[in-house]
Amino acid sequence: MRMDIKVGSCMTVGVFTLPADKTVFDAAKLLKKTMVGSIIVTRKGKASGIITERDIIHKVIAAGKNPRKVKLKSIMSKPLKVIKASDTIEAAAISLRNNRVKRLPVVDKEGRLVGIITEGDLLRVYPGIVDVISEMQELRQAKPNEYYTGVCEICGCFSEGLKRDEGKLKCDECIEEAEV
Repeated sequence: MRMDIKVGSCMTVGVFTLPADKTVFDAAKLLKKTMVGSIIVTRKGKASGIITERDIIHKVIAAGKNPRKVKLKSIMSKPLKVIKASDTIEAAAISLRNNRVKRLPVVDKEGRLVGIITEGDLLRVYPGIVDVISEMQELRQAKPNEYYTGVCEICGCFSEGLKRDEGKLKCDECIEEAEV
């Protein structure tokens, strides 16, 4: 069963950014002030990379470098993996897994940064998805002669007389149309 919940409906808006020529110290101060785990790094106003708390710890602190001298462009993760706000959360989950990242910047149709989606955002909507899947499974296991109220899975119209047909809940019109 495919879920058509869009990334734009569950992403976090208000992404924090810094120019690539800022220092790691500047990023650390912004991370502390905003209580977020990552900052999008920009070049000429366009998102070009991402820096996380982990990057600061591993690439600067543990390496004995001075955070006041290291520029973000030298430690940011790039190329920046992004997802469109119009993509599904299923696509976001797959992209997070395949790219082995915990967050994806979200862009609009024109490629402008509009938000960020994280593993936490997906976990926040997960309980609702489980409920929907459970309800759909119960409906699919219904007996053929039982009637239900809801939305026809073929035409999308509301009906008080849905019947189970070929594993889907259909209104009378869609059942008759399939028989013709």
